[in-house]
Amino acid sequence: MSVDVVVLVLYLLLVAGLGLSLARRSQTASGFVSASGRLSGWVVGLSLFGTFLSSNTFLGVPGKAFAEDWNSFVFSLTLPLAAWMAARWFVPFHRNSGSISAFEHLEKRFGTWARSYALVCYLLTQIARVATILFGVSLALGALLGLSPVPVILAAGLVVTLYTVVGGIEAVIWTDAVQSVVLSVGVVVVLIAVISAIPGGLGTVWEVTAEEHKASLGSFGLDFGQSTFWVVLLYGLAINLNNFGIDQNYVQRYHAAKSERAARRSVWMAAWLYLPISLLFFAVGTVLYVYYHSQPDLLQQLVSEVAGLKGLAAESVTLGNLGDRAFPSFIATGLPPGVGGIILAALLAAAMSSVDTSLNSSATVLNQDFLERFAQARAGRWRPIVRLRSATVLFGALGTLAALLMINVGSLLDAWWTLSGVFAGGVLGLFLLGMASAAKPGAAVAGLIAGVSVIAWMTLSPGLPEELGALRSSLHSNMIVVVGTSTVFAVGAVVASLRRRFAGGSVVD
Repeated sequence: MSVDVVVLVLYLLLVAGLGLSLARRSQTASGFVSASGRLSGWVVGLSLFGTFLSSNTFLGVPGKAFAEDWNSFVFSLTLPLAAWMAARWFVPFHRNSGSISAFEHLEKRFGTWARSYALVCYLLTQIARVATILFGVSLALGALLGLSPVPVILAAGLVVTLYTVVGGIEAVIWTDAVQSVVLSVGVVVVLIAVISAIPGGLGTVWEVTAEEHKASLGSFGLDFGQSTFWVVLLYGLAINLNNFGIDQNYVQRYHAAKSERAARRSVWMAAWLYLPISLLFFAVGTVLYVYYHSQPDLLQQLVSEVAGLKGLAAESVTLGNLGDRAFPSFIATGLPPGVGGIILAALLAAAMSSVDTSLNSSATVLNQDFLERFAQARAGRWRPIVRLRSATVLFGALGTLAALLMINVGSLLDAWWTLSGVFAGGVLGLFLLGMASAAKPGAAVAGLIAGVSVIAWMTLSPGLPEELGALRSSLHSNMIVVVGTSTVFAVGAVVASLRRRFAGGSVVD
């Protein structure tokens, strides 16, 4: 057994042991979903930070920077604004709501249909998130261990589901905190290792980066059909408002913190930690690009490896094909023994810190928003903790299955951004409509129908045949969540205003 594999196995045992050691604190439903509200702000903040740093960041971000530039870093620049809004409005709102569910408010404002819609969208988002993360980690582990993605996905899915089932949210938060430290150390180690392996070192990196504009944040032109600075800025703001405002992953952490002040501190801590660390991940992608392009033999090996995996001719392999594979390949071949194991432990940490969060939050909302709300008679036969653990196993299985179906996907980051944008748009629009307007159920229905119609058109119209080309959306896919959210809010607010006007100023529905 290689040194790398030994390091990786020891890390897995450490994390699993930590999760299992907290099992006694999750014997009740309150302990399982909110740690009974007893955790400090710093550990919740590290956990939120770890949730941001999934393998979508660990592999997807360097892959994107390798293939293109730093345009996607603009997403990270929206975090301070989103964190300010969260600390000012969202944290107090959820802490004072009286419910662990992020979606119960929608039922109070608009009715059962709104809560049900949000629940379905959220669960689909989390299954997609688990799938992209497990698939991402399989790329790197498979490269080192010489395994196909299938056994790696199955093993990773099993381990993370096991300790999430046993340890509940407290195990999730503490393991996320440990894993966020491992992640941060891991990206620094990789950056140093790659730069050290480049002929000419930093000088070569600066030269190539400047010549090929690899650190560009994108065009500042007002073209919303391309991934410009403004498109990614709007997308990042919408997604991060969705994260901090209505994502059950975050809402549960607000409740797990021992006070409102601690919850607010955790939000700011996560935002300010992620900003520089995400920058380092973009730097990793750029230096990997320089590393391979400064050594043609290594680049040709990478091309051959990707061509074999994807069944392509070598001349058909693009930078986009190479992006997600460059980092795993370097880990497998470019690092000294033992160091690769540390980096893979960091990658596995990235995956586990996000998957465990998704599984716990999905189980929580399924129990709170569906079983207890709509199937109380049947659900009452099982204790709440049994329902929560059973639901965790269910979502672990669904996410693992979805990961197996993603094996031939192109860009990991693009796939996740598209899926999350499609599922998030309508829910965020409804939530903002409920918080910031006097809209009643009828207006909310009108807004949601309009928003979902726009989301469906923007998602599906690029596949229309040539004769229907005029009906295709000309907007970039990252604009789906932006336009969908804006449409729900704007249409709902306008309909509410018109109803008040025609009703002589009284609010009716």
